[in-house]
Amino acid sequence: MVPPAADAEYLAPHAAAGDQRALDDLLQAIRPEVLRRCGRFLPCREDAEEAAQDVLLQVARHITTFQGRSRFSTWLHTVVANCARQKYRELKRRAVEQPLPAAADHRADPRTTSVIAGSRLDLLEALERLEREHPTLVEPLVYRDICQMEYAEIAERTGLPLGTVKSRLHSARQYVRQWLRPAF
Repeated sequence: MVPPAADAEYLAPHAAAGDQRALDDLLQAIRPEVLRRCGRFLPCREDAEEAAQDVLLQVARHITTFQGRSRFSTWLHTVVANCARQKYRELKRRAVEQPLPAAADHRADPRTTSVIAGSRLDLLEALERLEREHPTLVEPLVYRDICQMEYAEIAERTGLPLGTVKSRLHSARQYVRQWLRPAF
């Protein structure tokens, strides 16, 4: 019997090698953690659940690209970050394309609530701006401050020296801090 904490790390190489049962077990094992991680990006639970489903689908489709050179949890962080940010962009685009009616009794659509009034919108907008203006700074910030990865793990995942990761993270935080300040 594999200890629960090691389930994903044990199952991932087997799933990557084509073991369908290992893939099924892996998806079941990571589901709660994936939902929790998506919730760090998307404040509305329904949005986080949609992003989590996207993550599980991407894991199922692309598990064969996991080569075991790093921990599975590190690989999964990247998939979660990409899917959650993509879900945010999708929701934002939907909100622009389909504006809410002006009716006073209208209830907010839970699929777009985070785009319209979410508590982390300012951070997500800052990430979008950082990606446009300084794309090399996004990964270290997302991995460290949102995914809560260790510096060494970020360096391994990005292929950057540890000092470069720390420098980029510092620069990213300076930009984001500046953009998050209230304009008085």
